[in-house]
Formats: sequence, structure tokens, C-alpha cells
Amino acid sequence: MNDRAVWQRVGLYGMCLGLGTVALLTIAALTPRQWYASSQQADCKFRVYVSGDLMHTNFFVPVRTEAFDWSQHLDLAAIGKQAPADYRYLQFGWGDRIFYVETPSWEHVSFASAVRSLVLQNPAALFVKGQTTLPHSPNEALRCVSLSEGNYVKLMHFLKASFQTDQQGNVQRISSGQDGDSSFYNATGYYSLLRTCNSWTADGLRTADVNTPVWGGLAPAVLRQLKDTCGCGEGGSRE
Repeated sequence: MNDRAVWQRVGLYGMCLGLGTVALLTIAALTPRQWYASSQQADCKFRVYVSGDLMHTNFFVPVRTEAFDWSQHLDLAAIGKQAPADYRYLQFGWGDRIFYVETPSWEHVSFASAVRSLVLQNPAALFVKGQTTLPHSPNEALRCVSLSEGNYVKLMHFLKASFQTDQQGNVQRISSGQDGDSSFYNATGYYSLLRTCNSWTADGLRTADVNTPVWGGLAPAVLRQLKDTCGCGEGGSRE
């Protein structure tokens, strides 16, 4: 077999491997982990919110409920410019630290940074922002997820455990967000193609016994499995 034939065969095998991987990930993204009824609660007493576009998902959680008070675990005054007393919700997102901190918007994404984020294992960061109201962006879907008290607390502890801490147990703030009203913190874990920002969101939901796709790497796949039990997806938060 000559060299040309060898390289043609290598190229064919590589293409088949790539297409097979894409096919498997697509099937995994469309397949739910739970085929039985969701454990989401119908009374909406303990609610969290998941927002997302085609690329990225975020959690929005109340600053305080009778089950968990974020002011006891996070310095709210250090997050942004607004008075922490005005915050009703905290927004949490997880992602590639360099990409997160240095890229102000999707329009500024370079091909090299995108490839690096997907191919390598990259240290992660948490994006945290205080919100006075729930955002309703026309470019993002918003889902309300109602949880039992026990599952709500599990999710709060998942978010808390996502902060990387020093030897004294203090969170490690990196910098202010590009809008000046948010902050980045060192996070646990590493970002890669197999563990994206949306995989982290799916992991949190799974901790709270909420249905997620087998592979939660894509934002639409995560949102697709969420039942909007509290009615905020159509613009009403029912607060």
C-alpha cells in the first residue's frame, strides 16, 4: 500500500470517528436521564430559575429563603455596584476562566480561544451577579423549576461547593465583570468539550433530582428537559 492510500485511509477513519462522536453526543443530548415523572414540585414554594440561549445557561436563585441564606455564605457587597440590600436574586454561571474573564461578549470570541476552550482542560471560573428582578431577555429562554425543600438545599450546596476556596475557607474573587456590576470567582473543576458551562448546570439540576439529558453539554438540550412548573417561561414569574 502506497503512502497516498495510507493517508486516504487515515483520513477516512478520522472522518468516521468524528462523525460517530458527533452522532453519539447528539443522541446523548436528546436523551433524558429520567423516563419517569419529574420530581419537580407543583406548589412553587422553593423555586430556582434557569435561563439560556443557544450557547450558555445560568442559574438564578433567591438571595434568601427560609431554607438557605446566601448572605451567610457570600459577601454580597463585593459582587457589584448595587447595594446588596436591593438584590433579590443571584445569577450563577460557570465556564472557562480565561474565556469568561477576557471575553466581553460573543462578538469578541476568536477562533483560537474557542478551540483552546474545547480542546484543552481549562481552569474554571464562576460568574456571579446580583439581580433586583428576574431578567426576561427576548433572546433567552427562562424556566422556573420548583423543588422540594430538601432538593432546593442540595442545589444551593452544589452552587456553594462550586466556589474554590483558600485554606481559611474564603472564596477567591478574581475580578469585576465587564458590566462592573458582577464578579468572577475561582471555581472548582475544569472546562472542556466534555464538561461545558451547560454540563455544570445539568450537574446542579441532577443534584436536585431534576431531569437532564444524558449529555448536558448544549444549552438547548438542558432547557428542553425542564418543565416550566411555575409559569415564568412565558414572561410571568408568579411571584
